Amino acid sequence: MNRQSLIAQLAEAFCCLPGVGPKTAQRMVLYLLDRDREGGVHLANKLVEAMEKVRHCKRCRNLTESEICEICASTSRDPAQLCVVESPADVFAIEQTGHYRGHYFVTMGNLSPIDGIGPEDLGVDQLLARAGEDVGEVILALASTVEGEATTHFISEALKQKGIRVSRIAQGVPLGGELEYIDGGTLSHAFNGRREL
Repeated sequence: MNRQSLIAQLAEAFCCLPGVGPKTAQRMVLYLLDRDREGGVHLANKLVEAMEKVRHCKRCRNLTESEICEICASTSRDPAQLCVVESPADVFAIEQTGHYRGHYFVTMGNLSPIDGIGPEDLGVDQLLARAGEDVGEVILALASTVEGEATTHFISEALKQKGIRVSRIAQGVPLGGELEYIDGGTLSHAFNGRREL
């Protein structure tokens, strides 16, 4: 029986990270083993600690170390606004802008019947219950992919049936973008989502 070396096993483990292929994983492993063993031990300890302690917020499904995340627990946030996003990475991106002061709901994906992902997997019932509390507006900030559009439509229809105001973040030409380099789908969204000045 040919047993894989510990170095090869570690490199293979690094390949679970997005964008990390075999060569990059090997380079990372060799760097840690050869030049930064202390950093490698620190990384391993923090990774184990995070895997044990980080879970999903019971209100918004974002990642947190507590039962309720800091955003949901904050009294300085506007409870009347609820932004629906696909992943915790989207929450981080929006928070970095510093412009949104409401709450979030993280679907952890999009509807995909082919992959067996339905409304229950996205927590749509939990979202509808949360939106029915004291929310005045639900802002949908899901991707402009086929699955994202289907999810946006499904959630918006469910919310409208409950009489909840629904909006969507603007889609289209990025700031500083030149029209000749923008794809047709993005330009269509930009024209359809135009507003009066």
